[in-house]
Amino acid sequence: MAERIRLTSDEKEKLMEILKKRFESNMYRHRNMKWEEVMDALLWREINIESLSLMEATGGEPDVMAFDDRAGEVVFVDFAKESPAGRRSLCYDTEALEKRKANKPQNSAMGLSKEMGIKLLTEEEYRKLQEIEKVDLKTSSWVKTPEKIRNLGGALFCDRRYDAVFTYHNGADSYYGSRGFRGKLVIMRT
Repeated sequence: MAERIRLTSDEKEKLMEILKKRFESNMYRHRNMKWEEVMDALLWREINIESLSLMEATGGEPDVMAFDDRAGEVVFVDFAKESPAGRRSLCYDTEALEKRKANKPQNSAMGLSKEMGIKLLTEEEYRKLQEIEKVDLKTSSWVKTPEKIRNLGGALFCDRRYDAVFTYHNGADSYYGSRGFRGKLVIMRT
């Protein structure tokens, strides 16, 4: 469970240093952007910094993936090489968690993402991430599942094997030690 706590000034400063260093070390992920623009967006709402802190604390290694100047958005995504270690062994959503009779995981991907203030990547977003960075070579990640599939009891997850990105299905109540989820945090600048 992700516990929201207020960060001290020192903790915020340390997190900003980590994010800035990652941002500047990986400019290919966000060409033509400046850290100052990202900082301005982050400082707009305190809860954004708390969500990024939880993404970092659970092993997500968040960085800016997209920037839409017209919409005024900055989008942070988990760039960890493998599905974030602090977000694994989760079934898909709360409904699946509640229906499980035995060996329940501690939480669900949708439940934990909500607690963290982030959203699961869609399959399309996951594929865009894979165009920028090869991830999930040994793990897999739940992705936002269309309602039609979810209503039938299923859920989708993705990974990268054999230098290709695959989308699979499983029962929403399943969970594995090597499956977690990747999230995104969309920050509006205005």
